[in-house]
Amino acid sequence: MSAVTLTTPVADADVRALRVGDMVTLEGTLFGIRDATLIHLFDRGRTTRFDLAGHAVLHTAPNVRKVARSPQFPAGYAPLCIGTTTSIRMERFTRPLMERYRVRIIVGKGGLAGESLTAFRELGGVYLAVIGGVAALETTWIEAIEDVDLDDLNPESLWKFRIRGFGPLQVAMDSSGGSLYADVDAKARARRAAVLASLGVR
Repeated sequence: MSAVTLTTPVADADVRALRVGDMVTLEGTLFGIRDATLIHLFDRGRTTRFDLAGHAVLHTAPNVRKVARSPQFPAGYAPLCIGTTTSIRMERFTRPLMERYRVRIIVGKGGLAGESLTAFRELGGVYLAVIGGVAALETTWIEAIEDVDLDDLNPESLWKFRIRGFGPLQVAMDSSGGSLYADVDAKARARRAAVLASLGVR
């Protein structure tokens, strides 16, 4: 287990070097994305002007306030609460995000499933886990909302955040096929089987 700091966009080799259990802190740019954003990008034929290659995306629909544009608020939005939503609903979009837009890091809550794990292994990506209930802390890691695209979907727009010290976040799925969620599931099933066996239940 190691602790690393990565500045986006990241090199493929740096992503492939990460393993489940490593702790990662992100610097630079983080893109916020959610269900409606992904549906419009991949099911409804829309595109984005953002270059996401080598970048990280956060599963979020942030609570923001519209303000006048200024150096402090370049996109005309002030962040109020930028939390993380459950990722599994967006499972089917992992591979398209990685293939079409070359996203390499997904930050979310609750984990993803087997299709995403295969995409991470084949294309070189990782899933970084955020603990539930820490939205207020996450918001302090956002320096500014630099830009926004697909803003007719607000709050499920495509957000460009400038971040500082975003983390540490735990690598929960890696490019070698490791999955914290699969490990936990296997251990839980083994313990359940042992308990049932001790009770004489088959």
